[in-house]
Amino acid sequence: MTAQDYLSELFSLEGRVAVVTGGSSGIGKAIAGALAHAGARVVIVARGEQALSATVEELAGQGRETAWVSADLTTREHVRAAAEQAVRIFGEPDILVNSAGINLRPPMGDIDEAVWDRTMAVNLEAPFLLGQRFGPGMAERGFGRIIHVTSQQAHRAFVQSGAYGVSKGALESLARSQAEAWSPHGVTANTLVPGFVMTPLNQRLASDPEKVAALAARTMIGRNGLAEDFAGAAVFLASRASAYITGQAIFVDGGLSVH
Repeated sequence: MTAQDYLSELFSLEGRVAVVTGGSSGIGKAIAGALAHAGARVVIVARGEQALSATVEELAGQGRETAWVSADLTTREHVRAAAEQAVRIFGEPDILVNSAGINLRPPMGDIDEAVWDRTMAVNLEAPFLLGQRFGPGMAERGFGRIIHVTSQQAHRAFVQSGAYGVSKGALESLARSQAEAWSPHGVTANTLVPGFVMTPLNQRLASDPEKVAALAARTMIGRNGLAEDFAGAAVFLASRASAYITGQAIFVDGGLSVH
């Protein structure tokens, strides 16, 4: 066996189908691209059609087989409809990545029910509904990978966590419940935990150079994260190589969480 054959056996996603929410920007876009380049056919689910189209066009130009579904993930009806649209393109998925998220982040005392409900709908309920739709089928087929993108705020109060932190903590609990239910049948469920990453979601903090520098200094590597830092971890968790890893929170944060 050549080195290339060995690596392909471990990490190749040829023949797999992936659904990636939030895959048109930031960490989700980097993950969608990584899965596609590893051989998966990828359906990207997000709201903005222009960004979706541009992302798919970019990947198609690189020879990758991808498609998009525009969806508002704030309502159950739209989440369910998006799932069925995605299935009609490449078939039932083997890989589900929940990267879509919103971070409204008003001060804790100003969080009202509308902020709470919207945050939970996108960050927690949509991943739950998609897992309920796709997880049992993955288990029946004997292979599946569920990957959630969470946050430092799932583990600690960090830059005014608010409702966002609550949603991400619950998402990690959801991953453990999914792992308990479906891992005996070949389906793993894990989370990727970013540090501070320069993405549109963090635009408010990124506009403060002193805060950005202070956050970089809290890492062990000495810089803040980039979306592409998640490519390798995502391919690993989506592949055969991670078959014995489930229910885990994998920190991709330059050591921020342990420094």
